[in-house]
Amino acid sequence: MKKYKVTLTSEERNSLQDLIAAGKASAQKLAHARILLKADAAPGGPAWIDARIAEAVEVNVTTVERVRERFVEQGVEAALARKKQDRPSRERKLDGQAEARLVALACSEPPLGRARWTLRLLADKLVELEVVDTVSTETVRQVLKKTNSSRG
Repeated sequence: MKKYKVTLTSEERNSLQDLIAAGKASAQKLAHARILLKADAAPGGPAWIDARIAEAVEVNVTTVERVRERFVEQGVEAALARKKQDRPSRERKLDGQAEARLVALACSEPPLGRARWTLRLLADKLVELEVVDTVSTETVRQVLKKTNSSRG
């Protein structure tokens, strides 16, 4: 007996069939739609076993199990879409306040003996001012690129 039993309503079945027929969604979304249609245990549904679905849709059995589980627990949209990350893979080095300090610094007068701020000077100054522990010049570059200010 399956722990997660997929039972589609006629509206859900029709919307999934329309999605596949249009073929305009991502390959992953279309595969998940096919999985749900093959796993449908509603009266008149195919109710295939996971191994057969995996072979037909050309995915791993684990994928079929996960799609079933997400459908039962969260609904059709969650089963079709990619799972959102619980947290970003890397925390941001500069938050909004630190970015504001960086932009203000970049717009200020450069140090004595310098014509303008360099990325390395800005990164070193942020560490010196204890805005952050460490910061790369690439992070500084990306933050400054986002702002529409001129450093001149």
